[in-house]
Amino acid sequence: MDTMVHSSQELMQMEDKYGAHNYHPLPVVIAKGEGVYVWDPEGKKYYDFLSAYSAVNQGHCHPRIIDALKSQAETLTLTSRAFYNDMLGPYEKYITEYFNYDKVLPINSGVEAVETALKLCRKWAYEKKGVEQYKAKIIFASGNFHGRTLAVISASVDPDSTTGFGPYMPGYEIIPYDDIAALEESLKDPNTAGFIVEPIQGEAGVYVPAEGYLKQAYDLCKKYNALFIADEVQTGIARTGRLLATCGNCTCSSHCEHNPEVRPDILILGKALSGGVFPVSAVLADDDIMLCIKPGEHGSTFGGNPLACAVAMAALDVIKDENLAENARRLGDVFRQRMQKLADKSELVTLVRGKGLLNAIVINDSPESKTAWNICVELKNNGLLAKPTHGNIIRFAPPLVITEDQLHECCDIIEKTIMNFNI
Repeated sequence: MDTMVHSSQELMQMEDKYGAHNYHPLPVVIAKGEGVYVWDPEGKKYYDFLSAYSAVNQGHCHPRIIDALKSQAETLTLTSRAFYNDMLGPYEKYITEYFNYDKVLPINSGVEAVETALKLCRKWAYEKKGVEQYKAKIIFASGNFHGRTLAVISASVDPDSTTGFGPYMPGYEIIPYDDIAALEESLKDPNTAGFIVEPIQGEAGVYVPAEGYLKQAYDLCKKYNALFIADEVQTGIARTGRLLATCGNCTCSSHCEHNPEVRPDILILGKALSGGVFPVSAVLADDDIMLCIKPGEHGSTFGGNPLACAVAMAALDVIKDENLAENARRLGDVFRQRMQKLADKSELVTLVRGKGLLNAIVINDSPESKTAWNICVELKNNGLLAKPTHGNIIRFAPPLVITEDQLHECCDIIEKTIMNFNI
């Protein structure tokens, strides 16, 4: 085991030499995190404005979540599902009541949860809707990002995700995002099992659909007897100012009161379900759907492990007890107001969009340019970490524990960086 203290440069060189080159990180090494801050090995402090792609909604190393992790790790970590364990039942009761579903299928990563939902949707189509065996079709929205397994990239239109990995999974149809007419036309096919959609397309550049789109899409799914599947791996768990992005403009003053605009037939969660402390994801549905899967038809060695259960319950407690959805809702408005003022006076920023504390600015250059990347390097030099997505778009997603004073300080850094940036 290497116990030496390495510099940032040494650590980046080690990753480049020994690791697969499947990521292109910003040139910064993170060695410590607490709340909204991270530090590099040399001790420089940064604001984290990516939150591990919204996995760290509760802030880095939240003490309540870490305490739950430590306590459970000293007692029992893994049994597999060959046996019952004393944490899974309480967790299943907790999370199903928290999100108001009959059943949960616990799994590990976001993409595993997506694949679980797709399998469940197909099984339901054959067992309950009466679709002819192996004829089920699932509808995806163009511009989606559900992960990088073969089954999921089969629905991607991003050549970086698909080139060189075919042949692809059959039984999918891709329609334009935020296009109700296209969705209805596709749903008319009696073999349609369901429609899977991100309430806001984060990886595509924080695209927020038109008001009412999700509700109309849900209603169409009911009309044509297809399942509405919401991938809330990134948007869920308070990120957009509501417990779930599918809640819409609900009137909940604090914790969810189970009166959303849209209640997905299948709900997919991950990332912040553990506060960034441990890989945890979940698929939630009611009995009529979930019980289509029988013993032996789907599972995971680590899914539902005691450590994950303890961490997830603590992470969800923090969201509720600290009113993080309300904080995201309020400060998201503040952030977009500040960014709009910047856009009004800077030719570099052409558009500001987002919801809650999931936001983006569009840089006035082509998607193929390096401008957004270079701005992010300058933001890093000025003490704030963010990352471009799709070339000319910069996504901003700080931990939801951020205060208004901290947010304004971050806006000052962004404004200073943009106004002083030379293309």
